[in-house]
Amino acid sequence: MMTAAKRQDYDAIGQIASPSQSAPPRQDYDVIGQMASPSSAPLPAAAVGAAPAIIPPLSTDDQHALTPLSNSAQAEIISIDAAIDNLGTGRFQIRVLFAAGLCFMADSMEIMLLSFLSIILQDEWGLSPAQTATITSCVFAGSLTGTLILGPLGDRIGRRPIFLACGLIISVFGIATGFATNYVQLVLTRFLVGFGVGGLTVPFDILAEFLPTRIRGRYLLLIEYFWTAGSMAVPLVAYMTVGNGLSWNIFVLICAIPCIASFVMGAYLVPESPRWLLSQGRKDEALQILRDAASVNKLDPIAVFPSGTELEDEEEESGKFSDLLSPKWKRTTLLLWGAWTGFAYGYYGTIIAVTRVFEVSDEGAVDDDFGNGAADDDVTNAGVQFDYQAIFISSSAELIGTALVVFLVDRAGRIASQVSAYLIGGVCLFLLCFFSESGSRPFLICMSFGARVCEMMGSCVTWVTTAEILSTEIRTTGHSAANAVARTGGFFSPYLVGGKLPLPTVGIIMLFIHVFTAFCASKLPETRGKRLGHALSMAVDESDGYQFETEMSSAEHTSRVSVTLNDNIPGGTLT
Repeated sequence: MMTAAKRQDYDAIGQIASPSQSAPPRQDYDVIGQMASPSSAPLPAAAVGAAPAIIPPLSTDDQHALTPLSNSAQAEIISIDAAIDNLGTGRFQIRVLFAAGLCFMADSMEIMLLSFLSIILQDEWGLSPAQTATITSCVFAGSLTGTLILGPLGDRIGRRPIFLACGLIISVFGIATGFATNYVQLVLTRFLVGFGVGGLTVPFDILAEFLPTRIRGRYLLLIEYFWTAGSMAVPLVAYMTVGNGLSWNIFVLICAIPCIASFVMGAYLVPESPRWLLSQGRKDEALQILRDAASVNKLDPIAVFPSGTELEDEEEESGKFSDLLSPKWKRTTLLLWGAWTGFAYGYYGTIIAVTRVFEVSDEGAVDDDFGNGAADDDVTNAGVQFDYQAIFISSSAELIGTALVVFLVDRAGRIASQVSAYLIGGVCLFLLCFFSESGSRPFLICMSFGARVCEMMGSCVTWVTTAEILSTEIRTTGHSAANAVARTGGFFSPYLVGGKLPLPTVGIIMLFIHVFTAFCASKLPETRGKRLGHALSMAVDESDGYQFETEMSSAEHTSRVSVTLNDNIPGGTLT
């Protein structure tokens, strides 16, 4: 016999009550998510094992986590997911978005500027090809080191301290780069900038941990607009400084400004993650931060979290790198590492390839196939020439890529969005490289534009998927580990794409890398509509005979709970 669920057990999402269970007390929910009265009778026996029962949609008042709505003075225990959902979205999330977004913008600018800086200094300082590639690779080497250190610290000492440390490190050594006077100083300061960049998964994760389930995917993608803004800003800053006769030092100093702003905003506006505090057993602090956030969002904190409200206990754990290769996480970890390595090769390789394709020879202007030569103001004082217009156009493609993925991520899903983006991006990059010598300028601009659109789409969704798959106690460790593996791809991509290999050969290699990346992404669990950190457990339950799926309609803000029990479980099937 199936009865209503006990308080806080929420049997409506897949548990079968025993025949001896009594009807629930006041404030509980019955099997279809409605509040049960003290006199609620058990479901008739005919309801079990008969024709499939239809569970109607929950009302908008009964949110995704089935949050208890009590007017009594007794303590109410709610889950952290329900508490975050109750916050909604407003000024508080916008603050965190801007602070984290400026960190992303800083990362983008510090990476993008290397494609100009390495070529400028190769000419100005007479560097060898290997030394030139090292200017770029040392940032990724620093990032790899920073990821291995700062990521686990985000799970051990908290998200906020690492957020601030990253901003401070990038700001200080980004400025120091502008005052470097020789090759050794430059490589050292860029390595330390990379060290700070290695911790930038933490700002992304702290934003994810403050977002309600129903809008999390789309909202996380908004941060990518900051990355795109940084990518587009670098060619403009390069044109206004180096392209107009100013030194590269000024160019580098201006590119450090976003991270300084991020550090200041983070220090004043971003609190510790309540999910992390809860995982450490610090429930009172977590609840106070949630109340403060509700107040910033113009909600009454006492109405949202009444006196006596308590957060549901979560297992107190601290993630370690070794946990990523435990039986629970091993397969997912390896797939994430494969996807991250591939997209790093693809994304950073595309940036370098585009700059290499549109680097103009010193002998004179290159016909732009519109009847004009390369403009005079595309020439730097250092003797290096770039087609700034073409590079800027390709950078602006990331705006289109981000807009497309925001539209598709909750419609097509995370996996389909990644796979299609990586495959199409690989084809565009192959065509760009293969026809780099013989293709017309409009054709090359179109291919570079398409490649940048798809690289942005794929990498955006991979970031979102990673944060959604990993559970709280291991999120920054796992995300940072994936980022560390990706930095190895970033480290080697300058030698592959910016080295002596002919561009057609580079295009063929990059196409195979994109196919591999798409394969790894296709094997990851879908996280659309799932609670943060629960996609993997749902997939495991499905393999054991249970399938739990929660879908949230972004348009109607309604919830639907579906439960499937396979034939080896008595009682038939509920859908």
